Amino acid sequence: MLSGQEGERAPRRPRPRLETLSDLIYGLSLSIGAISLVITNSQSSSASDIDKNILQFLFVFLILITSWIIYTSDMSVLPIETRFVTLLNVVLLMLVAVIPYLFDQAVSALNPSNVQDYASILFTGDYAGTLVIMTVFAHIIAQEEEHLVDGEIMIRFRRVRDRLSVLTVIVLLSLAAPWDWLLLGVHVRLLIWLISIFSFWYNRMTRAPSRKAEVAPSTARL
Repeated sequence: MLSGQEGERAPRRPRPRLETLSDLIYGLSLSIGAISLVITNSQSSSASDIDKNILQFLFVFLILITSWIIYTSDMSVLPIETRFVTLLNVVLLMLVAVIPYLFDQAVSALNPSNVQDYASILFTGDYAGTLVIMTVFAHIIAQEEEHLVDGEIMIRFRRVRDRLSVLTVIVLLSLAAPWDWLLLGVHVRLLIWLISIFSFWYNRMTRAPSRKAEVAPSTARL
């Protein structure tokens, strides 16, 4: 009797270890950003310095949390067991892990301008790399021959793929603006980086709910 009941149950799919590790890496990167904020504000600083440090932390936080939301949406339907996807996951996690460090070096007042510029170039390449990998993820999901998702969601992933491709180009084009260019006291290159964040959240807040959401809620989060 027991064996018959076990045969009727749907097989349980364990959570992939790489996906668990990914959540850990994203959480660690967020924690590093928070620790850096505490260390910075433990020193003598003015009210304007505190405001600037908080805004810088929020910038890194938004980049990481936006990346994590897109990533988890992809992983909910992506066959993570394939070698190619596994390789991309490993590269993505390496890029995510160094985001807080590179950004901190780019905006640190303790670094000379040439070091800040170099760090901001590395950050731009790192950030663009994460967007490229998530573009590839979206492309894999959007292919009809893979049959990973149904029609409406497939169309949505194609739009995500195209949007991420455009945002990758925009992030790379930020290198055309020298690091010492400021607008209202903010680096122009940094303002260009913000475009990708605003684009994601604007689309997320204004998009009409999908009728497929009830069937596949995890894939409807993009």
